[in-house]
Amino acid sequence: MPRMTAHRTALAALAAVSLPLTVWTAGPAQAHGAPTDPVSRVHACSPDGGARAGTAACRAAIAANGTSFAAWDNLRIANVDGRDRQTVPDGELCSGGLPAYRGVDLARTDWPSTRLTPGATMTMTYASTIPHTGTFKLFLTRPGYDPAKPLTWSDLPSRPFAEIKDPALTGGAYRLRAKLPSDRSGRHVLYTIWQNSSTPDTYYSCSDVVFPQAAKERVTPTATPTPAPSGTAKAKAPVSVSPSPGPRTAAPSTAAPSTASAAAPDSTPVASTPTAGSGPSAPIVAGGAAAVLVLTGGAALALRLRRR
Repeated sequence: MPRMTAHRTALAALAAVSLPLTVWTAGPAQAHGAPTDPVSRVHACSPDGGARAGTAACRAAIAANGTSFAAWDNLRIANVDGRDRQTVPDGELCSGGLPAYRGVDLARTDWPSTRLTPGATMTMTYASTIPHTGTFKLFLTRPGYDPAKPLTWSDLPSRPFAEIKDPALTGGAYRLRAKLPSDRSGRHVLYTIWQNSSTPDTYYSCSDVVFPQAAKERVTPTATPTPAPSGTAKAKAPVSVSPSPGPRTAAPSTAAPSTASAAAPDSTPVASTPTAGSGPSAPIVAGGAAAVLVLTGGAALALRLRRR
């Protein structure tokens, strides 16, 4: 009997020691992870967040939460089965609607953020403690998103811009490569849903990201010709002098005719090389010679009559 009693006592003592050990080891096994790059709010404000945990946004989140985010890798809901929009209320997307994480739902414009390039290929680092199968869905808030307002499902597109199924866990993290949308600028939220297939759990997280502002299109000013004041005569087209006999002609002008021109056409005779019997100057010379002959003959007749 003493031997049996001693044996039972030893078994009871072993059970008493092993039970807390079993509970302790089960706790961390239920915690699976969250994004660390781009950094999620829950990780940035946790004791592992480094200097980020001391920012004004994280201090406000911890105060609203009532406790620290030491369990940053355990923001999960069981048995959602893809009914995310029916399960998580608007304004509580970052916390998954869990009171223990309500501080990360604060609508602020100064959350610790990561700079990204629109249209580039991003690699997300999703830290995790143990491997699981499942699908990661990545959403990016729509263009025009206002970070000063609570995040709602209407701020997210109906479909994710990337889905990654069953990635490998290497070096304590999943590394998810995805091409970012090219039409974002300013501050946005990268919303990650990890739906496990090896457990009934779904994990939610918000990562604040900043895209460079779109450069404004530069417009090169086009010189506009200044119209001439009304009533101002336009420059006359140059007049060409033809070396050969014939009427003078003006060089064609490319300027539009102006009815407001005050200058009269130039009527000054143009000198030209005379050619006998032709050209506009020939009649003038002939007429002048005839007049001289008439005057000379008249004068001689009058002189003869006086002498008689």
